[in-house]
Amino acid sequence: MSKPLASDVAMVLSAGLGKRMRPLTASRPKPLVQVAGKPLIDHALDKLQEAGVARAVVNVHYLADAMEAYLARRTVPVINISDEREKLLETGGGMVKALPLLGTDPFFCLNSDNIWLDGPRDVFAHLSDHWDVDKMDALLLLVPHARAFNYRGKGDFHMDALGRISRRRTGRVAPFIYSGIQIVSHRLLRDAPEGAFGTMTLWQRAIEEGRLYGVSHQGLWYEVGEPQMIAPTEAALRSD
Repeated sequence: MSKPLASDVAMVLSAGLGKRMRPLTASRPKPLVQVAGKPLIDHALDKLQEAGVARAVVNVHYLADAMEAYLARRTVPVINISDEREKLLETGGGMVKALPLLGTDPFFCLNSDNIWLDGPRDVFAHLSDHWDVDKMDALLLLVPHARAFNYRGKGDFHMDALGRISRRRTGRVAPFIYSGIQIVSHRLLRDAPEGAFGTMTLWQRAIEEGRLYGVSHQGLWYEVGEPQMIAPTEAALRSD
């Protein structure tokens, strides 16, 4: 029997400078770059809406006024803004700053530039089915190379038979790529550094404590981090 969703709140990471997406981000924030007829962030927010996630906390920094104006038109999910205009806090610092707005424990966290097709279950239900608060500080949705389109890297993580994950070793290829989607327990954020820092700082501690887990995505995932990746992604989506 499937579990209910682990949370009805998500953080959507949207504050980055979008340097890899230049020149498209010269005049607009990356989450507002259009792919397949709508801005990237709407791909993420629409998936949250379809899954039944009621509220999304969106952090803003680069061209924040444009982001806020665009998001103001949306009623589902309900949007709360975590304002990083003063200082860009990166992924880890952004989550820490947003924690009072997020409230619930755990919460979903996803990048605003993700495009994916669900498998038999939507990814938020799939993650929720595997979430175990007693064992996990975070549960990451991982993609095998065969399901990752446009991806040219060496992978990010190894995963054992129990779902515990470890980082790719230098000079090696890892079988799983981080999709940009995870469930996060407040425990992961305890004693966090001040200011800007990446999530890997917290993940590494969780790995050492045996509390970072992964689950394999059963659908397809599209890397759209650079302008030249948009057209092949659109073509692939049309054919699916």
